[in-house]
Amino acid sequence: MAVPKRKTSKARRDKRRANWKLAIPGMVKCPQCHEFKLPHRVCEACGYYKNKEVVKVEA
Repeated sequence: MAVPKRKTSKARRDKRRANWKLAIPGMVKCPQCHEFKLPHRVCEACGYYKNKEVVKVEA
């Protein structure tokens, strides 16, 4: 069984874990109401997708 010869230091261990951060989702502006929304999804504010009203939004 493989066993480490030396203890891994905290600095070396933490350097390896440095790239585990979460990415911010890409947001785009809706062409109808100019609210931010996720790409390729219906706008929650106005209900439009690809310049067509897909969902009727109650205000």
